[in-house]
Amino acid sequence: MAIGTVTQRGNTIYVYDERGHLKFIQNGELQGYTSTTVSVRRSGSTIYVYDDNGHLSFTR
Repeated sequence: MAIGTVTQRGNTIYVYDERGHLKFIQNGELQGYTSTTVSVRRSGSTIYVYDDNGHLSFTR
């Protein structure tokens, strides 16, 4: 199921599906999200991009 909503509380990012169920949690600074990816900044300028299942897709 696709990503519906992403919220950040402190340093923790919560990713929910379209029905509002929690899909996964990441730590860092939320940079943005789409229905299939979540971008998180950690350790300076490195951005980690996760798929809709919380698996690391790539870094930039």
